[in-house]
Order: sequence, then structure tokens, then C-alpha cells
Amino acid sequence: MAMADLLLRVRFQLPHNFSSCSPFAITPVQFMHSMPLVVAAGGVCCDIRRGGGDGGRKLAMGIMASSYLPRAFARWPMPAHSSGSGGSAAFAHLGKNSTGDRFVLNAADMGVTGAVVDAAEEVEDRVVASDEFRSTALISSREQYAAMYRRSVEDPDGFWADIASHFYWKTKWQSEDGKIHSANMDVRNGQVAIEWFKGGETNICYNSLDRHVEAGLGDKIAFFWEGNDPGVDDKLTYKELLERVCQLSNYLRDQGVKKGDAVAIYMPMLVELPIAMLACARIGAVHSVVFAGFSAEALSQRILDCRPNIVLTTSGVRRGSKVIKLKEIVDDALQHVLSEGFAVGTCLTYANDSAVKREDTAWQKGRDIWWQDVVPNYPKESAVEWMDAEDTLFLLYTSGSTGKPKGVLHTTGGYMVYTATTFKYAFDYHDDDIYWCTADCGWITGHSYLTYGPLLNGASIVVFEGVPNYPDAGRCWEIVDKYKVSIFYTAPTAIRSLMQSGNEPVKRHSRKSLRVLGSVGEPINPSAWRWYYDVVGDARCPISDTWWQTETGGFMITPLPGGWPLKPGSATLPFFGVQPAIVNENGLEISGECSGYLCIKAPWPGMMRTLQGDHARYETTYFAPFKGFYFSGDGCRRDKDGYYWLTGRVDDVINVSGHRIGTAEVESALVSHPQCAEAAVVGFDHEIKGQGIYAFVTLLEGVEYSQQLRASLVNAVRTHIGPFAAPDKIHWAPGLPKTRSGKIMRRILRKIAAKQLDELGDISTLADPSIVDQLIGLRDK
Repeated sequence: MAMADLLLRVRFQLPHNFSSCSPFAITPVQFMHSMPLVVAAGGVCCDIRRGGGDGGRKLAMGIMASSYLPRAFARWPMPAHSSGSGGSAAFAHLGKNSTGDRFVLNAADMGVTGAVVDAAEEVEDRVVASDEFRSTALISSREQYAAMYRRSVEDPDGFWADIASHFYWKTKWQSEDGKIHSANMDVRNGQVAIEWFKGGETNICYNSLDRHVEAGLGDKIAFFWEGNDPGVDDKLTYKELLERVCQLSNYLRDQGVKKGDAVAIYMPMLVELPIAMLACARIGAVHSVVFAGFSAEALSQRILDCRPNIVLTTSGVRRGSKVIKLKEIVDDALQHVLSEGFAVGTCLTYANDSAVKREDTAWQKGRDIWWQDVVPNYPKESAVEWMDAEDTLFLLYTSGSTGKPKGVLHTTGGYMVYTATTFKYAFDYHDDDIYWCTADCGWITGHSYLTYGPLLNGASIVVFEGVPNYPDAGRCWEIVDKYKVSIFYTAPTAIRSLMQSGNEPVKRHSRKSLRVLGSVGEPINPSAWRWYYDVVGDARCPISDTWWQTETGGFMITPLPGGWPLKPGSATLPFFGVQPAIVNENGLEISGECSGYLCIKAPWPGMMRTLQGDHARYETTYFAPFKGFYFSGDGCRRDKDGYYWLTGRVDDVINVSGHRIGTAEVESALVSHPQCAEAAVVGFDHEIKGQGIYAFVTLLEGVEYSQQLRASLVNAVRTHIGPFAAPDKIHWAPGLPKTRSGKIMRRILRKIAAKQLDELGDISTLADPSIVDQLIGLRDK
């Protein structure tokens, strides 16, 4: 169990019986006026009750502990309660909040007056994997990592060639003097261009499926599918998955789809979605998966950009208790596309009768085809289209707040090698692991770490159709126990949402199979990290807090479980071959402990190659801002140990009176408050400061809104960051506007904060659009 020390430099007046609490509350302590006081503290936050002044005599004492507090203090005596004993009374007044996992020691209960902090410095919390875990870890020490990392940056060609040789290549890549890549990342030297394994011919579907079946693993489970409703499930072995992929690829070929053609996929998390992706890859078609939560307008934009002749969809889907008629959305999109002069020839529709039955599905004869009526009739073997390493594998559109979506283009060879390798090491994958990534294939995480990365490693994967809190907040842990999941990968938003329901839904399930946890999508605040580690992982499962992007293809900065101590909230160290650089506003690289803009200064195999049909935008967005670097768009700080801490998007940095404040930092401070479940921070125009801080705050269940609580939340930020970061506005939020994948739509929050309510834009992709009206209604409350 890891412990944190909170160093408080205070001045205090000791009560006559103060020493009675010292054997179990404070270690070590110097019982002298105006001397440092060290308080043992293990858990997610330190809550300090404050009292009024007393002639300048001050004391601050806090103790924090999660649900393991009795174990943490088992080695110290726990005196029986006595109202006359300061120390005993202090522990008698330890209390839980509604999550049941935080405790507060009230200094006043010890007879101490004037409990006010002069200054506080938190000594960093570190978590170290157990000796048992490290004994089997792929990377078991920082020294082992350092040796591999050194080779990956000093000899990237040799390093990646050795790894790539473990995959099947029909034709080996070209190599001149051992060089297997070429790159220009500096716009001053001409067009940006990156190539890896050029001339090598391979196929990612073959390496994901055929290779394992031919190695005798055909009977191993590839997918455990868990439906929206408990008790509805299925499974596919690698052999069965290969057969299903071959049948669909034969159908696509029969429809005239050939190498280089685009296929649009708008499907929920049925196994048919990764099957469709693999079928396209098998025949060299370029799949463009659109998250099945986007509106008809958003879908039509993506169809018009990649111009497929065939769209794959389903009749509908159930998400929790809600039914969504996906086919109707596709119909509207195709009608809009037709009005723009482009016609899609075929709409292959999977009949998902548990959501929308065939007879209730709108149909256009001649264009629409039922999947089950045609695909099962095709042969279970299909020829492989061998692809050059630099042939396009897929397009995935990312939507900005303005302008048309960016079609991020990934190619075959480098992406294959990189996603497989990052999956293997970042999750310490072993052949007997059961892996569950909660992401949707409509996002890059579903591509890299639900489909390709795990399958390339021959993993058994859980695919989940539903949502984490349906029918109750224990659903995730029920699934973990059902399939004996050992690696669990989800988003901080999901973690915070589950935190809000408390520990009981977690604790009523065993979770003993878990050994590695993962986090993806945004910086995770330390309190959520701690809850994830302590409660979900029982303080025994290392967390891989991964930083990467759609554009990077795979993990860039991530812990390697067992490799080095973890710090809650930090992505820690760069993956093999990744060379981060933190630069200032002038594009100059800063060394050592620092903060600035996160860039990458050398190419890696999994990086995107261009934006579909807009290479100029590719260069302008990612390479022009800081010459010679790939610009991530994220802010970052590096600590004295070389660990990286992501502070959020640069456009999520608020400039308050000249202070650059990362929204993630303010959100983390707010969520550390014992009554705050979740927070989202945006900037807004301020007459005096230039920009002000506007915080949307979701409280724990049962906590009522009040001005006193508002002041307490503001004070939490003042305490954690400083007065300059105190929010100007606390906006009560019964919920936050999120996509069905859990991403907070900050664009909408900015518009609400600015009272630009007629410019909210498309809210159809939200999991619960009604949240927007609720937030508007609470705008000035």
C-alpha cells in the first residue's frame, strides 16, 4: 500500500492533552512551537477543517484515508472514545462522506483553536507494483526500460525492424544501409512526409487472424460479446471470427469493392463492427467507421468526404433503456448526400431485432440489403490482398469546434507494428489474459486497442454493447467477474461517474481476476486515479494512464506496469521510440523541470500520414506551429523525475490576468472536494481579467446546492492551486453534456457560459441531450 506525506509548516498552540493522539495520528512529529509537522496521509485527498484565528496561533492538521484506513492505522493503538480526551475524541469524530471513502479529522475536536494553514506542500504520492507482479512483468525495472528506450531512439530502424520481423510479410521492406524509414517533419524543408517499412507487403487482417489460426490457436476465444442486457451474450473463436470475416469480405468483393475503395461503417458495438473493419482490411478497402451516435448531418459530411459506394449499418441499438433507430439516421444522411449529388449504391443492414425488428425498419428497395440474408451464404475462405506498408488502412474523422471534420489517415505497416507493440508492453499482456476495453470502435481507441492491437497479440477480448451503469452501477464489475477480466481499460469520465455511485457497487463483486487497469481519453485527476487504484483495483493493480491521440495511432506516453513507480495523475514516461519535447511560445525546447507545449521531435511508426484530401491542413495544424516538431495541441509539464503530466488542450488553457491555467488542473482541485463528483471548466470573457474561470460542477448524490458549498468549492481551488485560479462562477450541473463514449462536449459548455444559447450547434451526439436544457435553466441560479 502506498502512503503519501503531507508536509504542513504551521504555527500552533498545543492543547494540554494533544500528545495523547500522537501515537496513531502523527508520525513523526516535533512537539515544539513553530516547527514542521508531518502528518501521515494515505488516500485521495486531504480534508482540513478550519476554524477562526486565535491571536495568530495557528494549527493545521489533516488526515486522509480511503476505505483502507483501518488497515493503514492497524499498527498504532486506537484508544477508546472518551469525551474528555482530545486524541480519542478526534478519532471518534472521523466521518465518512456519502461515497463512504473519505475521512476527516477535525482539529477542533482535539481542543485545538485557530486551525488555519500557513503553507502546505504535498510530497508526491507514488505507487509501486508488488514484487509478485514485477516477477512476471515484461518490463520489470526502469533500468530495463532505459536500455530498450535508448536503443529505440538511437537506432530506431534496427529497433523497429527487429519487432516487425515477428509479423508476417509477404515481401520484406526496402532497406538502404539499415534504414527502414524516411521522414521530413519540418515544413521549412519542403512537404511533410513520413514512411515506414516502405516496399514491404503485408496484411493486418492476416496478421490478426490467419497467423494465429495457422499457429494452432483457432479454438482460442477471440471475442466475448456482452449485450446491452445482462444474460445476453455470445463468443467467437479465432477460427469462427476468421470465417465470418471471410464471408463479409467475399460479399464486399461481389459488390465491386476493391483495394483503395472506401467503406463507411455506422454500427453499434456488435461483433459485426470489428468484423466489418477486418473484412475491409482483408481486401484492401479503406474503412471509415463513424461513431453510431453522430447525427445524420455529421454522418453525411463524412460520407461526402470519403465517397463510399456502400454503407454498413444496423436496424437499431439499445443503449441502456433507450432505443436508437440507426437505420433511420442513415436514411436521412443518404438523402442529404443525394441532394449534394452523390449516391450510395448499397446500404447493408444488420437486423438487430433486440432493438428494432425488420418489420419496423424503414426500407428502400434496390439499395437496402439485410446482412443476414446475404452474407452467411458466402464462402468461409477469402483471398488476402497484400498491401504495401504505406497503403491506406483506414480513415477516422475527428471533429473540431468549427470547420469540416478532419479525416485522419493511417497506413498499414507502421500502424500494425506500433499498435501491437504498445498494447503488449503498456498492458503487460500475457497469453492467458482476458482483456476488456470499454471504448467504441467509432473512436481511435476502439480501432487500436479493442480491435487491432489485441488481435495482433492473439488476445481474448470482451466487446460490450451497453453502458457502464445499466442496469446499475455494478454492471462493469459484474462483467469483470463473469469473464475473469484481467486487464480493464476505460476513460476517466467513466471512472468519475462510477465513483459518484460510491464503493458498494464495486465491493459487492470480487474483481479478483483484475491485475492491470488502464485509463484513456483525457488527463485523470489524482483523486479519481486513487479511487480507481484503491477501490476498483484493491490497491494491487498498476494503472496504465495512457496519453495518445487519434493522430498518433497508439500510446505515446504511458506507464509500463512493473517498470517504475506510478504517480497518480501522471502519464509518466515516453514509450519506446517516442521523443517528447516541451517547448515555449517561441518554439524553443525547454529542458529539465518545466511546463509548456507538448511536441514530438522524431517520427514513430504509428503516426498518421496526412488528412484525407487536405495535406495543407495537415501541415498547418500539426507541423507549422512549431517548426521541426509534431505539435500535439496539448499542454504539459515535466517534473524533476522526468515524469510527464498532461494539463489539457492548449485551447483549454485559460489566461487569467496573465496566468496560464490548465482547465484540467482546476477540475482536479474541484473534484478533490469531498462533495464534488465531477467538474468541467471553461474560460469566458472577463471585463477585468481578460478571461475568467467558469466551472460546471456535479455534486454527489443527495448533496444540495448552497452558497456555502459554492464558497467551499472556490476555496478548494484556492488551496490546491492559488487564489489566482479561483473560479469566478460555479454553475450547478446535474450532469455534463457527454457523447455516448463519455467525452465532455466543452464547446457546448463554452456557449452556455458565454450566454450564446443560439449557437449551441448540433447536440444530437450527446448521450442525454436534455442535460443542455437543464444547464441552461440553472445558468443564473
